[in-house]
Amino acid sequence: MSEFKKIKLKSLKANSNSLSKAANQIVLLEQNPDEFTPFRTKLKNINLLPLVPTSLEIFQINLGKMCNQVCTHCHVDAGPDRKEIMTKETMEVILEILKLNPEFKIVDMTGGAPEMNPHFRWFVEEISKLKIQMYVRCNLTIINANKKYNDLPEFFKKHKIEVISSLPFYSKDRTDKQRGDGVFESSIKALKMLNEVGYGKEYSDLKLNLVYNPAGAFLPPDQNALEKEYKTALQKDFGIAFNNLFAITNLPVSRYLDYLVSSGNFEDYMTKLIDAFNPSAALNVMCRNTISIGWDGYIYDCDFNQMLELKVTASDSQHIKDFNATSLLNRNIIVNNHCYGCTAGAGSSCGGAVA
Repeated sequence: MSEFKKIKLKSLKANSNSLSKAANQIVLLEQNPDEFTPFRTKLKNINLLPLVPTSLEIFQINLGKMCNQVCTHCHVDAGPDRKEIMTKETMEVILEILKLNPEFKIVDMTGGAPEMNPHFRWFVEEISKLKIQMYVRCNLTIINANKKYNDLPEFFKKHKIEVISSLPFYSKDRTDKQRGDGVFESSIKALKMLNEVGYGKEYSDLKLNLVYNPAGAFLPPDQNALEKEYKTALQKDFGIAFNNLFAITNLPVSRYLDYLVSSGNFEDYMTKLIDAFNPSAALNVMCRNTISIGWDGYIYDCDFNQMLELKVTASDSQHIKDFNATSLLNRNIIVNNHCYGCTAGAGSSCGGAVA
């Protein structure tokens, strides 16, 4: 067995300890067969190395890895058995940071299912007092998972939260294959509930955006064309309206990386990403105006670096208790070969295509 194959096997057999798994996946991503040009080299060739921030605008927060779903593509490894949840004390520190740093214009709450954090509603209410735009990454099915979540559409509306929800496709078979049996039906019901309170409607300022992730080892199609397909199909079949569709490339991280390796698609997928490298997309990657906060308060360049345990290079500001905006704005962003996923084709970020 070649050394490269051994490393891949090691990645698959990594235990559930997040640091151990992250370390193994970094080793795998840094293996460079002759045809794999390192991402750093690509950036150097276009004079973007080191990659540095352009602003501090989006404060993305992982409220915990607990989720009511177990999706095959999930880069967070989220699920019902995960116990990592952000504490109220950590949230209080974040609120102080937001008060003292008005350059942050958006708070982007993610998970897991962020609504499952027991302090979620309190946190939202406190952020509302600061007059900061909020996004919530809602998986839709959480709205129907338990009666205590049924009023989430009204709660979101009250605080004018922009809802961003994953819907792998506008058909049952493809959605359930990626996210589990019954997910499509539950998602459609949740979308109707959001529409009923005004989300996604032309007359409303309540934004409802959907997210598409490819179900296999391929890149997403053109975002604008796919959005038209979604809008036509969802309106025709279910009377559902939404604002925008974000087509997001699956990054080779965590559960999706394990899928690529176990299915024998790792090398081919990495080649697709590398061949599709777009310098224009590299200029606009989300890590240049975003910082990502882990459930335990540690700071990362992006949600994907968070899952690889790659803390920011600002050594005096790696945890929110030591938050230093100047250091974070002047840091070098950590890049690795998984970053090809954000620069392939039209590019990809938490808000979809970037080029």
